[in-house]
This record gives sequence, C-alpha cells and structure tokens, in this order.
Amino acid sequence: MPGHRITDRQVRRYMDERRQGATQAVAAARSGMSERSARRFDANSILPSQRPQRHWRTRIDPLEAVWESEIVPMLMQHPHLRATTILEELRRANGDIYDERVLRTLQRRVSQWRAIHGPERDLIFRQEHPPGWQALSDFTDADVLEVTIAGAPFPHILYHFWLAFSGWQYVKAIQGGESFTALTEGCQEALWQIGAAPKTHRTDRLSAAYRNLADEDDASRGYKAFCAHYGIEPTRNNAGVSHENGSVEAAHGRLKTTLREALDLRGSRDFEDVGAYQRFLAEVTGRRNARRRAELALELAAMTPLPKFKTTDFTIVSAMVTRSGTMSVRDVYYTVPTRLVGHRLKVHVYDDRLICYLGAAEVLQLERVRHSRRRDRRVVIDYRHIIHALVKKPQAFRRWVHREALYPRTAYRRAWEALDACLDERRACRVYVGLLHLAATYACEARLADWLDGVIERGDCPDLEAARLAMAPAAITAPAVSVAAPDARAYDRLISFRSEIAA
Repeated sequence: MPGHRITDRQVRRYMDERRQGATQAVAAARSGMSERSARRFDANSILPSQRPQRHWRTRIDPLEAVWESEIVPMLMQHPHLRATTILEELRRANGDIYDERVLRTLQRRVSQWRAIHGPERDLIFRQEHPPGWQALSDFTDADVLEVTIAGAPFPHILYHFWLAFSGWQYVKAIQGGESFTALTEGCQEALWQIGAAPKTHRTDRLSAAYRNLADEDDASRGYKAFCAHYGIEPTRNNAGVSHENGSVEAAHGRLKTTLREALDLRGSRDFEDVGAYQRFLAEVTGRRNARRRAELALELAAMTPLPKFKTTDFTIVSAMVTRSGTMSVRDVYYTVPTRLVGHRLKVHVYDDRLICYLGAAEVLQLERVRHSRRRDRRVVIDYRHIIHALVKKPQAFRRWVHREALYPRTAYRRAWEALDACLDERRACRVYVGLLHLAATYACEARLADWLDGVIERGDCPDLEAARLAMAPAAITAPAVSVAAPDARAYDRLISFRSEIAA
C-alpha cells in the first residue's frame, strides 16, 4: 500500500499465490501490494530484507554546512538540547537561512546522533509485587476536580495510599500541603481500615514532611518511628525519579478521572462541608476496592497484624494563652475560652484540627486554619469564646481591631448598621453585644439571624428585650404526678406468708 514498506512476509505470500496458479492481480491483492510492485518481484524475487541498502542521498542535505561545525559541538556539550532550541540558535547565528521546514529533518538527525553517540540512558526495571509486600503513599493535586464547599472554592490535595499487589486504595482530602502530619495521619487511617500492615512503605522524597521534622528532638515523632511502630520498613525514591514510585503515580490519573466522572454523575461539585466531601471520596474508592476482594484477601494473609494501639500521627506544640484570650499555633492566632487565660496549653496539631490539653485533660478542639502568605498573621476569632468578657465592656466593640470577626452572619452586620444609625454610640454597642451574648447563650445564631432579618426588612430597629423574648426557650411545665401511699397491711400479709412457708 502507498506509504508502507513491503515486508518479506508479503513477498512470500505473493510467491505462494503465484505458484498455486493465481493471476498477478489476484496474488497482489491477497498479499497486500500493488500490481506494479508485483511486477517488480516477478522480475526480481529477492526479498526486501536481502536487497542492498541505499547509502546515498536523493536530495541536497539542508544541514550539511552546519552539522559538523555547529550542531555536533552543541550536542556534545549539551546532549539534552531539543531540536527546536538548536534551530533557534542556528537562526540567531546565521539569519533566517534555516526556516521551520528543516525542523523535522533536524529532529531525525538529532535523534539518530543521540542513538549512536549520545550518553547512556536510564532504564525502568519492572518489579514484581508479592502479596503484602509493599504499600505506597503519595500526594496529588486536586484542582482539576473543581470541588467547592458551601459554594466557596476548596483548594486541596489528595493523599493517596495504594497496595501494590491488590490495588486497594485509600484517599483523603488534605487542606494543607505535603506534611509529616498529613502523611502519618492518612497512612495510619488506611492501615486501620484494612486491619494489617505491609512489609514496606514507599514514598517519594516528601521533602516538606522531613524538613518539618528537622528541629524535632524526640526521634519517636519521626517517620522512622512511625514505621517502626507498625513493623514497616520505610523506603523512598531517588531524588527526581518519579517512576520509582510508579505504581501509585500511575494510579493518580485513573483516580482523578474516576472522581471527575463521579462528580459529573452526581450533578454537582458542591458539598455541604469537608466531611461530606470525604464521605464522597470514601464511597467512590469503596466501590473500586470492592472489586479487589480476592486480591486483598491474598494481601491480608501475607501482611502482619496491627499493634494494639495507634501511634502519634500529629505534631505537638506548646501555646501560651495571652490576656487577649488568644494563643499562637503555627503563625495563626486562635481565640480560646477566657477561663484558659494565663495557662500554657499542649496542642496536638493534626492536618485539619487542633486538640488542646491542659495537663492530661482535653479542654478544647478547634478547626485548623492555614497561615496566610501575607506578612500579617491570621487571626481566627470565635465570638463564643470572648463574648462573656465583651458583654462586661460593650464599648470596646466599636474600635476593636478584630471587630469584623464579630459578624458571624450577614444579618448581624446589617443589625449593627441599623443600631449604629438609630441609637447613640453607647447604647448601640450595648444592644449589639447583647445580641451576640444572646446567640451564644441560647445557641441560636441562625434563628436570631432570621429574626434580625425580619426586623430590618420591616424598617424597625432591633431591640434586645424583644430578641430575648423571641429566642427564649419555651417554658417547660412539669406534669403533676400523684403517688398514693402504699397500704402497710400488705407488708404484714407478705411477712406472715413467708413465715408460713419457712415453717
């Protein structure tokens, strides 16, 4: 056929057909060649592989003037140069003599030079994956999924755990970057989900995670101690060689394609909260894992049992609660209940939360917030923590540096603007702070916001006493219970009956 070389097999087929009496046209059609080529083989039956190769050019070499003098020296000094870069250099040095029409010729010549004179290249050595031998962990960017939480963009990455033999996997959404906490927390959750530990655990370099541990004095907090707790041998890629982690690297693309299609079928990429999104990830991966039950059974038979207890998968920091009711954790200020002012807390830093301890007692859990890249430190204010102190000093609200954080919903901002417009400064502050105190006391933030919206829509000014009446819990009336006194003579009859039985 035009554009395709005729093979020895085609020629032999053609000769066989001719010997069996087929005409030239029929034999050529059956062997997949033209009649013109068939006539050539009838005249000379030498197989294509036996013909002498042509060693001369059929047209002028467009690179003859510069190949040996300019291109070869460049390749010898920098073998990695692309043909497009070499062509640009030729055009810079020689003007526009060499245009884009010589690019394909240059690419073929450069490829041939590298094959004959270039440096030795790395190879990929395909590995066997015995059951229960290796698990792999890696992180992958998830921006292509375009997930939103409550309508807001949700920038995150995915932690991906993968068993090399069975292909069982575990996925978790990580809001921060690649860190020691994210790695160990995700890996530990995966191990306890399958109920056993593999012989080895492979990661890429994970420089962020190991750099985070550079200043740790206690070796038990390190990645090696984590693996030792589960009897796992930790292994890592060579720097810059991603294919050494190829089993999980290749699975990233398939995973994100599956998640993208599952989101399309779901009809929405928006989730109520991070927990709902994590449940979606668990559901999708659970369906994929269900198809690997037989392979996973072989894995589990070869894996080692888990220890009785989990190990540390968090980082511990110490934080002092200031007179402002705040503590600093990883360059972010958090408010805490005022009763903790002056105490030093031990904070367990997880990927998505902070658990605070005073001595051995857990006193607080907070959602973890990431540090902004701006120079100013980020401050996370929860009005419930400070409102009981602010209600004693309501005038501090007006010029407090973090006043914007005391509008938990749009309705509260509108309420403050209405109060500031219709009342004097001191009374406006007292009423608004009282409304916040009411929301915190009765845990009615959403209900109070709806009430405030209604008041403002009517053109009225919010009133604290009216809000208290509207938000006050319904009075509970205890039912009247009448208990009649028992007849004492019944006890006399019971005692006499027991005495008769004993006799």
